[in-house]
Amino acid sequence: MRTIMAKTPHDSSFSSSSSRRHFQWRKKKDEEKEEREESLSFNSSSLLNCEDIKIGAPTTASAPRKKIGAGATVAALRIRSVLTGFAAKARWHLSSGLGNRVTGTLFGYRRGHVHFAFQDDPKTGPALLIELATPTSGLVREMASGLVRIALECDRTVEKKGVRLLDEPLWRTYCNGKKCGFAMKRECGPAEWKVLKAVGPVSMGAGVLPGNGAGSEGELMYMRARFERVIGSRDSEAFYMMNPDGNGGPELSIYLLRV
Repeated sequence: MRTIMAKTPHDSSFSSSSSRRHFQWRKKKDEEKEEREESLSFNSSSLLNCEDIKIGAPTTASAPRKKIGAGATVAALRIRSVLTGFAAKARWHLSSGLGNRVTGTLFGYRRGHVHFAFQDDPKTGPALLIELATPTSGLVREMASGLVRIALECDRTVEKKGVRLLDEPLWRTYCNGKKCGFAMKRECGPAEWKVLKAVGPVSMGAGVLPGNGAGSEGELMYMRARFERVIGSRDSEAFYMMNPDGNGGPELSIYLLRV
């Protein structure tokens, strides 16, 4: 009986400690199993997110795609605006009948006023012909300094909306910063066309043509060269005389501004 009683507590303590050890082992295995399941679920979710990103599913990882799309939209709008500007400039070239390189002729009788004409083709009529209030002799003196800048200004008004800059009829004239009266746009008449045809074979240079006889305004002086046309906007253009030698010749620039 004692043996039985003595054995029983031993057995009970052993069984309880054994059960505790067994429980702890089972608990540890269960925790490891749960951790493995969590890691598997995490990996599967990560793979799922990667697959969603590849196929473009609406997940949180696709947020950068929206930013890239917005940036691409802004870039597309900028490119479109640039192309629109190029197209507008191309329309200005075509509508005015002038390209980037034009033939410019300054001419006038010695006791008369200066005219200048711009032609896209020397065999055709001028796309722009303007008579300045500047005397021819005065322009010759300015040309002797080696640098001449002629600025023509007109007013920008609401009534003139849609009017091309080269179609403006009246201009304020400045020569090397000094006001020189007004300039007017002219139509190419028989007298002007006769001068342009006479100097047609000249690609670049200056000279004198005989006058119209007694009582005329003297000899006709001319200067002819190629000009580079630069369009700044609808309200600004410039013509720069091109000197093929690069040195030794006068510099002449003509600016058309609507202010």
